[in-house]
Amino acid sequence: MINAAIQPIRFCMTGEQHDFSHLDRAGRAAAEVARSPLLTVTLTIAAGIALSWFILLAMAIRGAETRIAGYAAGDWLLRYLPQLPLPGFLSQFFSLCLAPAPLAGSVGAKALALVAMWFLMAVAAMLPSAAPMIRTYCEIADTARIKGEPVVHPLVLVAGYLATWLAASALFAGLTLAIYAVAGSGQMLDPVVGLAGGVALLVAGLYQFSGLKQACLEKCRNPFSILFANWSTKPWRIFRLGTEQGAWCLGCCWALMLVMFAVGAMNVFWMALIGVFTLIEKQTAGRVASRVAGAILLVWAAALLLGSA
Repeated sequence: MINAAIQPIRFCMTGEQHDFSHLDRAGRAAAEVARSPLLTVTLTIAAGIALSWFILLAMAIRGAETRIAGYAAGDWLLRYLPQLPLPGFLSQFFSLCLAPAPLAGSVGAKALALVAMWFLMAVAAMLPSAAPMIRTYCEIADTARIKGEPVVHPLVLVAGYLATWLAASALFAGLTLAIYAVAGSGQMLDPVVGLAGGVALLVAGLYQFSGLKQACLEKCRNPFSILFANWSTKPWRIFRLGTEQGAWCLGCCWALMLVMFAVGAMNVFWMALIGVFTLIEKQTAGRVASRVAGAILLVWAAALLLGSA
């Protein structure tokens, strides 16, 4: 039964050539997309990232409009943007995420909504930085496919990577509920000010200088050796490999995600900045980028902590 389930995955990734000349132009284009793992994965990831940013932008616009005082960075600009047309279930999702504290109604529903929100943030800001790793896997897979060897589709690797960030999203959602339950007032996704905001920035800044941060960063910068050494034709092993790569990425970026508490979890401007910085940090050698970011965060943290004293 297991071999029968795995066989279609292997079949679509072998080096067999097929003649699509009997198809029309649209059919040949669709067949080439289906046969090319790199193109398929690129289109799927691009669509997922674009959809995540669209939903997050719509939520950010809604959040800016519901705040009495627009003190989150970029609120003034978001209020000039029109509300994006959305289905009813997304409006309900927004309402759960933007609920005021103290919490009312079903905490379970709010928790699930916050998990979904953090996961969308991870897809939007962190998945682009995993593109080099995914491309490396596709190149190895393509070489094996040309030789006629069975290959697990790259989307299985992507699924494992996202599974790690889904688990992390649950932890960030729990932290969000805890912080705003203690705060006792304000909108759920407002910036955390004072002592709590300063501590979040302090932790993020100090982690930029840590050895663990650099160890995880090195793994993210050099995925080829890891992917090649752990190569397998079994889908569950490739899925596990994806979760491991996701864990290295999480090790690089979890502290940066804490910055979102200080600036507002729905601050799409800072989210984009963190996403761009993460991509640059993983693609540049040395520790300069990490240390500059860490120094900025520590100065910012000191300002908040001194102001709340």
